Amino acid sequence: MTSAPTSRARQRIRVRSTRHTAGDLLGLLPDPEHALAWVRDGSGLVGWGEAARFEVSGPDRFAQADRWWQEFCAQLDVDDELGVPGSGPVAFVSMAFADDPGDSVLIVPEVVVGRRNGEQWVTTIGASDPNPFVAPLTRPSTVRYANGQLPVTQYREAVREAVLRMRGGELDKVVLAHDLVAVTDRRLDQRFVLQGLARRYPECWAYAVDGLVGATPELLLRRTGSVVDSRVLAGTTWPHDGVSDEALASALMSSEKNLEEHDYAITSLAETLRPFCTTMSVEGPSVLRLPNVSHLSSDVIGTLESPVSLLHLGSAVHPTAAVGGTPRLDATRLISQLEGMDRGRYAGPVGWIDGNGDGELGIALRCAQISGSNARLFAGCGLVADSDPDIEVQEAHAKMRPMREALEGL
Repeated sequence: MTSAPTSRARQRIRVRSTRHTAGDLLGLLPDPEHALAWVRDGSGLVGWGEAARFEVSGPDRFAQADRWWQEFCAQLDVDDELGVPGSGPVAFVSMAFADDPGDSVLIVPEVVVGRRNGEQWVTTIGASDPNPFVAPLTRPSTVRYANGQLPVTQYREAVREAVLRMRGGELDKVVLAHDLVAVTDRRLDQRFVLQGLARRYPECWAYAVDGLVGATPELLLRRTGSVVDSRVLAGTTWPHDGVSDEALASALMSSEKNLEEHDYAITSLAETLRPFCTTMSVEGPSVLRLPNVSHLSSDVIGTLESPVSLLHLGSAVHPTAAVGGTPRLDATRLISQLEGMDRGRYAGPVGWIDGNGDGELGIALRCAQISGSNARLFAGCGLVADSDPDIEVQEAHAKMRPMREALEGL
């Protein structure tokens, strides 16, 4: 199902980007409940207001979203002083993980403030006010947790069944997730959650699109002109009492199970991206250390053979083995069977795209879907034939830590 752009989007609208001196990007967000953000280590984009919106679902959601965005941009009069990725018209993007169920959304803000490589700018659409009143930040006093659609006990059994299927030769890898519901004593201020995530996890991309708020360590795709790159994460460990960070990293780099999981993720990304590229290189793996977990990490960099939009590329590579499995169709079918829940936009592409087709899409991990005083948290783990269900439950618990900390303001 699609929704047409707003009446403003059907008119010819002026878009203006000018140099600007901004403070903390996340501190500029005025609205507690409609934040738009993609920020890493102080740089990125934030937005507010809604000049246009497009909603779509189904297997051709990427193509429909791409077509709508190109048609929308064709109606704009753009005055862009900078001409850098992220200036000019921008849409924040959040795509559903599955063909069905799940709704995807593109939101074009009325105001975008950006920072990149030392340059700062503000983009306005129409006669939007770039200096709105910023509502005071609020935080919950209490946070209570309850089972989601797939509680831990059922998740453990789903993992056990998946392992049996893989040992039986049905597939090589699958990524299963479960959810947890947080209930607070007041309506959640998305800015409070975002700022907590950004402060604790500056290496990650803190994001917010249509109530999906999180901090992902995984960059699905970034397109900058003819260059496309990705940061692939698969294979995980987490802090253990009495074990140093160096020992954990060494164990991760020598773990046959984690290296196998990582190799599936790299292969799936590279194979689907290679047809679009004239050259491609893979760097890694190395260990990415975060406060809650450490991941095996590799970078894939390619040169595009011809101009291809970010959303078109996203359609080709999603879902990678890092969030789906191998083979892809077998894994997504098993996810539907064993999880039995709607992931929504969790583990789908999230980020932004500009009028030139450049942009960044991460994978929506370490996140929660926030609505009023409720937040639905997600965490998933990559499974191979020798995965242990109890260890995977511990890993999922470690991956929920960032959102729980942010909600509780620790």
